[in-house]
Order: sequence, then structure tokens, then C-alpha cells
Amino acid sequence: MIGVLSAAAPTGPDASLSLSAPGFDADGNLAAVLPRQPRTVRDTGLDARLVTALVVKTLHADGKTPLSQLTGRLRLSVSVLREVLQALVGTQQAEVAYSGDSDLDVHYQLTTLGQRAAGDYLAESRYVGPAPVTLAAWRAVVTRQSQRQPDAARVTRTELDAVLDGDGLAPAIREQIGAALYSGRPLLLYGPSGSGKTSLARKLARLRQDPIAVPYAVLVNHEIIQLHDLTLHPLPLHVRALEERRSGDARWALSQRPLVHVGPELARDMLELRSDLGSGVLHAPPHILANNGLLVVDDVGRQRVPPGELLHRWLGALEAGLDHVTVPGGATHVLPFDVSLVLVTSLAPESVLDDACLRRIGYRIPVGPLSEQSYRALLRRQARQRRIDLDDSAIAFLIEHLHRRTGRALLAAYPHELLGRIADFAGFSGQAPCCDVDGLTRAWYSLFGEGDAS
Repeated sequence: MIGVLSAAAPTGPDASLSLSAPGFDADGNLAAVLPRQPRTVRDTGLDARLVTALVVKTLHADGKTPLSQLTGRLRLSVSVLREVLQALVGTQQAEVAYSGDSDLDVHYQLTTLGQRAAGDYLAESRYVGPAPVTLAAWRAVVTRQSQRQPDAARVTRTELDAVLDGDGLAPAIREQIGAALYSGRPLLLYGPSGSGKTSLARKLARLRQDPIAVPYAVLVNHEIIQLHDLTLHPLPLHVRALEERRSGDARWALSQRPLVHVGPELARDMLELRSDLGSGVLHAPPHILANNGLLVVDDVGRQRVPPGELLHRWLGALEAGLDHVTVPGGATHVLPFDVSLVLVTSLAPESVLDDACLRRIGYRIPVGPLSEQSYRALLRRQARQRRIDLDDSAIAFLIEHLHRRTGRALLAAYPHELLGRIADFAGFSGQAPCCDVDGLTRAWYSLFGEGDAS
């Protein structure tokens, strides 16, 4: 667990490294997970010139700008912005364009001198957006939020059973998955296509819903890397967590632990930083965006990068807690890398990975066909969820006639696929879906072909 933040907020360059625990306090309220809000430019850990450049470029883009709009755009406190704006006014690069009754109701705009300065700053970097955090601050937060810390909360049997409820997995398989998650080591799920491996891997992301802090951007060797992605870093399920933002550093977003899923499309260039000339930022690769969350690598062995090369790099980076990523045609940056890694393949592990790589993977777990009892239970559960009528004679026909006579295994993917097709045919005909013998035969034929249903 992350240490509780003391009441006295530190000052100076390391102020942004302070954190509080992502748990609940004595009153049952969600404790703050964001670093403390910087009160001065020095507290941000950033060079004063960089902060000034961001303010000037924002005023250049927005024209006459309210102070409240500047805080929202740059994610900096009013006190930090006032410090910068007072200096800009003092050097005649900015001026007060409007002043209302409140100290916060102030609008600023650039002078002619300030416009020239904006041009110089934009020539250096076109980035206009949330002020970045330092690399040191980001590393510290990733480390403290790590699920692999010795004192981090571990997955319990009750939690795992709740997430996997109704999946029909054999108790021995659940035991292996639980042990693998408890260990914090990488996990490999293998078995035939359609056995539910990918769905199983993605479900594991539900086990840890505690909120984490994710920076909008980070400064690395004078370059800005964009990190926050709302599709991967959704707001926490705990709505009350949003109340904590008022005293937190707004350069960090509250997020659920991310789930990043990559498949056969993964290529070498996707493992490195990507430069965006239009916005003036670098975009982080998928595995870096997965920090403090779950990284699922699907169809291992079918990526556009050799699986041994990919896994040796990531497994080594996980052990070190750092990965070396490069800018196209530029420098190499050392970034934090802390994920729960789940690998999925339909191929035999020995045919995909060498012995050295397999030894570094914590657990290799086979996921195969379901038992007849589990298959029946899964079909009933999914039919109930879809509100599709189902009777025992239809289940018996599916298992004894369609499956046994065709030799097709009882794979977890089939109930979902068959019920979906039954619903499609019924919807097209304007009828209520019903999982009977005729409906199953039609769905099976559309899935496998006429010869497979005879």
C-alpha cells in the first residue's frame, strides 16, 4: 500500500513525489491518490522557462484568456499561474485585459512583445496542453502504485471466484490462475481457439479497480511524452474519488487500472515512441500506457515481431522495472514499466517460445474444452442474460447430436456465438428468439456449414 500523505505538504522540487494511499480512511471515504498540488513554480519540479513557455503559448492560442481557463488548460494551480503571469506582466509580455470583482475573475492577453516571444517558444516546441510532470515523479508514482510491491494487496479466492463466476473453469485451473496472480509473475494461457482464453484474460482486469494516478504528460530529457488516454484510463468507479481532486495535482488524472490488449497487429515500431509533429509531443507505446494495469498479449506467435524477441525484451524490462524506448531517428529514453502481463496463444508454447523464455514465464495454464456440466451451465446463463427461451431438449440436442456426432469440442465460445445467431435470425424474421432444435440447427449450419449439421 502507498504510504499516507502527511498533513504538511512538502515544498521544493520533490513536492510532486508525495502520495497518499489508494485505500479507504477510517470514515470509509476514498483517500486521495494524487500527488499534492504544487503551490509555486519550483514545486512543479519544472524549469521556470518551460512553465512560462506553456503559459505564453496558451495565451497566444486563446487570445484574451480568463485565469480559470488557463488553470483548466495547463492543469496548474492559480498560485503557480499568478507567479508566472506577474513575471510576464512585469516584463511587458502580458497584460491584464479584464478585471472583475473577484481575484479569480481576471483575463490576460499577450502584448506585442509577448506575441514575438510566443513565436520563439512555438519554434522550439508546438506543444500546448497540460503541464508535464517530471520523469522522477512519474517513476515514483508507478513504483508506489505497483501491484508487485511486497506489501501490495493480493488477489483472494473470493475475488477471483466472483470475477470468473459462470465461466465453467475446472477448480484446478482456477487454483493455478489464482496462484499466478498472487505471485505477480507473467501468466501464459494456451489452448484451442474458441476455448475462452482471451475473454478470460480480459476479465482479470476486473480484479483491481482501485484508482491510480496517471500523468497527462511527462517531461523526459526536454521532450514531452503524452501518457493519458481516456479510452485506456477511464475514470474510477468510485465517484467520490473525484472529490479528492481539489487538493491534488491536476497534472495527474484519476483512473482505473488500465487494460491494454494487443494482438497480431503488434509490430516493432509500435514498441517505441511515436512522434507527432502537429502537436509537438511524443506518444507512448501501448505497453507503457499499460503501467500499473493489465497488459494482454493475444495470439502470441502471430505478431509482426518474433515472439522470442518481444517476450525477452518485456520480461527483462519487467524484472528491471524499466524499458528502453526510442524516438524514431532520435534518442533512447528509460521509462518505467510495471504491468501484470498475461499472454494468450492457440499454439503449443514450446513451438512459439524457447526454453529460456518459458522459464521466465511464471505460470503456463492450459485452457481447453468445458465439461458437459459446465457447458450446459454456461449455455443456460448466457441464454438467461440474452432473454432467450431455452429448454432441456434443446441442450441435449446440441450436445448429443450436434457436438458428439460432429466431433466438435465443448468450447466456451460456442454458446455465445450460437445464441447470437439465433437472436439474429429471429430479429430478421420479426420474432422472439427461441433456442429450440430448429433454431440451434440453423445457427449451427450458419456457423460451421451444412455438412457439419447433418
